[in-house]
Amino acid sequence: MTAPPAATENRRVAVSVENVSKTFPGGRALDQATFNIRAGAVHGLVGGNGSGKSTLVKCLAGVQPADPNGGTITVGTTTVAASEVTPSWSRHAGLRFVHQNPAVFATLDVAENLAAGEPLPLRYGRVDRAALHSRARTLLDYFDIDIATTATVGDLRLADQTMIAIARALQDHVTGRAPVSAIVLDEPTAALPEEEVAVLLDAVRRVAAAGVAVVYISHRLDEILTLCTDLTVLRDGQHITTTTTDGLTEKTLISHIVGRPLDEVFPKSKTRSALGPVVASLRNVYAPGVRDVDLDVHGGEILGIAGLLGSGRSELLQVLFGSNPASAGTVTVDGDTVAIPSPRRAMDLGIAYVPEHRDLEAAFPDQTVAQNISAASLPAVSTLNRLSRRRERTLARRSITDYAIRTRNDSALMSSLSGGNQQKVILARWMSRSPRLLLLDEPTQGVDVGARTDAYALIRRAVTAGAAAILVSSDFEELADMSDRVLVLDNGRITAEVSGHDLDRHTLTELVFTTKEQSA
Repeated sequence: MTAPPAATENRRVAVSVENVSKTFPGGRALDQATFNIRAGAVHGLVGGNGSGKSTLVKCLAGVQPADPNGGTITVGTTTVAASEVTPSWSRHAGLRFVHQNPAVFATLDVAENLAAGEPLPLRYGRVDRAALHSRARTLLDYFDIDIATTATVGDLRLADQTMIAIARALQDHVTGRAPVSAIVLDEPTAALPEEEVAVLLDAVRRVAAAGVAVVYISHRLDEILTLCTDLTVLRDGQHITTTTTDGLTEKTLISHIVGRPLDEVFPKSKTRSALGPVVASLRNVYAPGVRDVDLDVHGGEILGIAGLLGSGRSELLQVLFGSNPASAGTVTVDGDTVAIPSPRRAMDLGIAYVPEHRDLEAAFPDQTVAQNISAASLPAVSTLNRLSRRRERTLARRSITDYAIRTRNDSALMSSLSGGNQQKVILARWMSRSPRLLLLDEPTQGVDVGARTDAYALIRRAVTAGAAAILVSSDFEELADMSDRVLVLDNGRITAEVSGHDLDRHTLTELVFTTKEQSA
């Protein structure tokens, strides 16, 4: 890990947040948050879903005023009551914001995107395109962004699109029209492929080097520790700590975020000798994306699957759930040879599936939490083939309590929940059926550390009760810590198995890329 730039104690304070509070009908989302953001620093803002990060950003932007008498915000030498901050005041004070999905115009070129909202250079009453592109080139060069100003933005990498949004937000600062005190970057790498993350982080460092304070929000803690000089942790609306990252470990940071020691984040598994009988087996199985796979998974075991995109890892889970039926080979569940031609058959066999793309494949955003939880258990909440709302609510309320789902009530729409709580609803949906086999495809992707910890505990609870689980994850540290064994998959085939003391993220990374090279 590359060390972050050394913190400079005498940097002036660019932004000061003092006792800022925000209350909603359901409770207090932000409770007297107080910390300083230094000029030229990259200041991490971290916390789980519901910690108050988004509320604080909205207060800074003026789109969600703080409580009356709810603290103050100071930018430079100007102090205002946080309840009186407006979007106009925020912009005039020198605050800028770039969100997870950057606001760019895909069909326009780079120069046209950078000119959006700016006075256009004119010549003889028409747009002077040479001047437009020259101005854009000067701005991009300032941040050492090597992109042609004539390129269509929709054709660019996501990292480049985000850098264009950052450059546009800071052009007042570059041109000297109005100094920018701070820019807030909200999950800028969340949608980026791994190879583009480093490109964007370098651009963020250049922004800070220009003297602008950068508030960097991310669930990727390795980025926070690599990039940031300072950081603030929020939890349940409370300010937990503001500190430098010098000497801070990821273990300590996670403890701050979740409020408990790291050894409680990854629940301990059984020993191999304590595992139960084989729950599911595949022998010489073929299917689209899967070639000649043999595997066993035991009750009480979490079997991990590692592989690159396109390795067949998702397709393997779908074989067992019946959405990618085997074309050859033998599938055994609880000792019986079975065919699984459909998800309905898989469910009858006690198999549950949490897919990778929660929004598209698992959540029903326009239905209630209760309806989402009961979706896989309709017979259990029905009487004489008619849905019983009373039974549905009883199941939902029990699940909300058992699985610590943060929601206003069971009638709240699924779309109103955070990503982490939506995932807990989906896990609760399947856990209520007491599954024999859990198929988990990227179950914590896009989920904050606190909700991730809860998800790990739910999975371990089911496995401890005797279920088996197969876990696909592109986070090799998660895979190593949660799994009893890990199979490495490439081009639809199992190429390695790792367990015991050899099971760590470094070994998994090496095996995934080594086997990829051998099969290329």
